[in-house]
Amino acid sequence: MVPKSKAGPGKGAPGKVRIIGGEWRSRVLTFPDAEGLRPTADRVRETVFNWLGQTLEGKNCLDLFAGSGALGFEALSRYAQHVTLVEKNARVHAALKENALKLGAQKFDLICADGLQWLKQDGRVYDVIFLDPPFAAELLPKLWPLVAGRLAPEGVVYLESGAPLTVPEGWALWRGGRAGAVHYGLAKMESHA
Repeated sequence: MVPKSKAGPGKGAPGKVRIIGGEWRSRVLTFPDAEGLRPTADRVRETVFNWLGQTLEGKNCLDLFAGSGALGFEALSRYAQHVTLVEKNARVHAALKENALKLGAQKFDLICADGLQWLKQDGRVYDVIFLDPPFAAELLPKLWPLVAGRLAPEGVVYLESGAPLTVPEGWALWRGGRAGAVHYGLAKMESHA
């Protein structure tokens, strides 16, 4: 797997990723080539959703750097109560909207905004927060203080990075794995670990 900033299906060619479980299993999402966009691999998503449980029924989720929408739509497919997808690239945001229509998705918000800036303004609380920012941006250290106030009791944060995962004081890395150059895991606040 190549770093997020260099990945992509090629100039002009749409990328594709399939939903691996739930109501929309095997449905295909398409997304444009965009700098920094690298969907979470099938194998990684399968592992993560096994960790989270096969259903996310009753869970409110945030996919902060939605990109292809693979994580957010996977959560909706697995019966999440509500999913908020945030994506700043207008072309990618438009593709997310098209995919939502194609799936007949409901119970979601799709927001076109910078994830970091949007999170500073958002006051909602989430059971699962997916953090998969472009690797080159090195945003994870800036996100931890904001995420702490948005996580429900017993909530978890999914992380994906091009470097080994580290969590700040007050957090515990609950589960972790590696697929090629990608490190991924689930973190909880230590008071809930």
